[in-house]
Amino acid sequence: MRELTARQREILAFIRSFTQRHGVPPTVREIGARFRVTPRAAFDHLRALERKGMLRRRVGTRRTSRVLTLADRGPAVREIPVLGRIAAGVPLLAEENQEGSLPILADWLAGRGEDLFALRVRGDSMVNAHIVEGDLVLVRRQETAQPGEIVVALLDNEATVKRFGREDEAIVLRPEHPTMAPIVVKRGQREVKILGRVIAVFRERV
Repeated sequence: MRELTARQREILAFIRSFTQRHGVPPTVREIGARFRVTPRAAFDHLRALERKGMLRRRVGTRRTSRVLTLADRGPAVREIPVLGRIAAGVPLLAEENQEGSLPILADWLAGRGEDLFALRVRGDSMVNAHIVEGDLVLVRRQETAQPGEIVVALLDNEATVKRFGREDEAIVLRPEHPTMAPIVVKRGQREVKILGRVIAVFRERV
């Protein structure tokens, strides 16, 4: 293995500490911001670390910016599937719903990673809950929710992230946006299916 430069050693140490602290490796932009370099320069450093055997490329990862992880033996990492659009009638984790995976430290998951998935957020309806366009929400699969919880629900064949509530016998899906009205679904009016509860948010930038 070729010798690392001082900057490459610093970046490698940052990746280790960031992963331990946040449960996921940093994005290219987060590395660039930490070392005050452009994302392109940060990416070049990552490629050099990959060539030197210090980082490895995750197999089967598409459209996520955390494609390189530490190559040495460290804390166990579980790959959480990242879902794109979710179609009604198609199994939640079917291949056609998946667009990659998100590496998360197994210690963070308390041995329950098998019931988790991540979903890429579209739109800004949850901006006041600090969930914005392009974020990844980490979701624990469940079919019920308590009022006030942020959930992923399937409505009219589209997955949506909203705050769950009830009014009499109606389900209320509330956005966290000052100009958007809640979605009120009365019994027998439209089908709403709870896919899971949001337990974490990751800002994903390439």
